[in-house]
Amino acid sequence: MIFITAKFLINSADADRWPEIAGGFTAATRAEPGCLWFDWFRGVDNPDEYVLVEAFRDGAAGAAHVGSAHFKQAQQDLPAHLVATPKIVSQTVDQDDWSELGEMAVPGS
Repeated sequence: MIFITAKFLINSADADRWPEIAGGFTAATRAEPGCLWFDWFRGVDNPDEYVLVEAFRDGAAGAAHVGSAHFKQAQQDLPAHLVATPKIVSQTVDQDDWSELGEMAVPGS
């Protein structure tokens, strides 16, 4: 799968509304057949920072995402709400879902 984590620094005036601002893009991406997950998380230390954790089935699914109409629309709409260009880590990993964190195993789970 293609596993991606990206950090978005949002204008302070828009940070509380970011889930709504990015809502259409988020819903459309989650509906893509190759999307495994697409989840936003707000920073604990900086409430103006959102981290996006996303995964796509394979390179073809990732390419379909980047080529989609909703991605192109997000490229037009979302930067107006950002303070800086988002930072990204993108890697191909040999798995298709989350693995358990064995070092913190919960008995009976």
